[in-house]
Amino acid sequence: MGLKPGMQNSTYKSSFYFLAALFFMWGFITVTNDVLINTFKGIFDLSPPQRALVQFAFFGAFFIVSLIYFLVSSSTGKDPINRIGYKKGMAISLAICGMGCMSFYPAAYYHSYWFFLSALFLLATGVTLLQICANPYATILGPESSASGRLNQAQGLNSLGTTLGPLVGTILIYQVFTKAEVDVFSVADTYLLYGIVFMGMAVVTYYRKLPEFKNLQAMPKGVGILRHRHLLLGIIAIFIYVGSEVSVGSWIVEFIKSERIMGLSEAEASYFLSYFWGGLMIGRLMAGISLNTSYSRKEKAIRMALYALSTFLLIYFVTGIKYEEGHFVLRLLAFEKVSLYLLWMLISYLAFFLTFNRPAKALIVFSSINILLLSTAIWSSGHLAFWALIGTGLFFSVGWSNIFSLAIRGLGKWTSQGSSLLVMAIVGGAIIPGVQSFIIQDYGVQASFIVPLLGMFYLVFYGFTQMHRA
Repeated sequence: MGLKPGMQNSTYKSSFYFLAALFFMWGFITVTNDVLINTFKGIFDLSPPQRALVQFAFFGAFFIVSLIYFLVSSSTGKDPINRIGYKKGMAISLAICGMGCMSFYPAAYYHSYWFFLSALFLLATGVTLLQICANPYATILGPESSASGRLNQAQGLNSLGTTLGPLVGTILIYQVFTKAEVDVFSVADTYLLYGIVFMGMAVVTYYRKLPEFKNLQAMPKGVGILRHRHLLLGIIAIFIYVGSEVSVGSWIVEFIKSERIMGLSEAEASYFLSYFWGGLMIGRLMAGISLNTSYSRKEKAIRMALYALSTFLLIYFVTGIKYEEGHFVLRLLAFEKVSLYLLWMLISYLAFFLTFNRPAKALIVFSSINILLLSTAIWSSGHLAFWALIGTGLFFSVGWSNIFSLAIRGLGKWTSQGSSLLVMAIVGGAIIPGVQSFIIQDYGVQASFIVPLLGMFYLVFYGFTQMHRA
């Protein structure tokens, strides 16, 4: 990769912070699907497989758009991002996201579930293109040795979006934009607001000064990139990782509502999505520090503890905010009720000490812990099962960044093309929750988590295959 003349390394830091804001936005909008799944159930009277179409429409776009991108680049030998530039690519992607959100309004007017799914597909097209641009941009915005650390930091902001997304979506859809009962316009008004934000960010991105990278190596035609075994295994790992994470996020509300677990209402259960997705934020922020080679071991330990505790307190207080009778009130959980979550946090903190600056080893350790937590969620009940499933977010946290950076390492001229293949594998978020929906229909929601449990075993395997490269 080459840097255009006139741009200095001093611009990297501020550019990275701006890039992290984009990670926040696609995390925010992606995880709001988990609220939609349960909202559409009441509006359109849907079965579990029909509700799973929300994730299928959204993550299906990742596969189709990324496949098109790969076919264009492999057949012409020209990288579309290299031609238009990362900045313009991100601006266009954000504009498409905005159009997708605004398309929810005509979908509401026609009261059509299929129209809503089409709007989701358009929105996801923008998110797909944004990821194809932003993920490799984060890895090359500095030394390759610290690429995984930068991606984990950016994913930390992505996880802030996934933490706030369910909470904001629940408040807007169920309370702010609802009069007597939730209807299609409760959803449409919420997404219209999101669309305006995306359009504004598209304009800001287009006019902002960012470092411009160009791939100075010619990209040959064909599919030579597929000779990279670590990339092929990484594509499968991304498919399974995203599918497993989205499966838990998609069906965790259904799990919490079960009488054998907590028996909470739809709206009450939705608040706990923020603890699950917040766990990813806590883990990714700690991972970013763990992989930062500029800190000493002692500095890492202190910073990780401070980041974890402050982020937990943010989640704790934010999820206590309720909108009742036209105004906001604060209703916090009794502190002892979150004690198990704090225990999982301590375990994740200690796990990082075993895996400092070792992405492959971290993937092995964290996926192994998730095997234990998912097993507990399946075969126990009540508070233990409840917090075990929510706690998996803490240990899913390192998955995306570590797999992506390991899979893309050493690709050189094929970096953007490899990125498109990895983003294409996000289709796991469409397939795996759908598979789980049929198990829910036949055997119940608790037994269905055998699906992400099996996925964790492959991630452990992938980690071991990359130990010599990490």
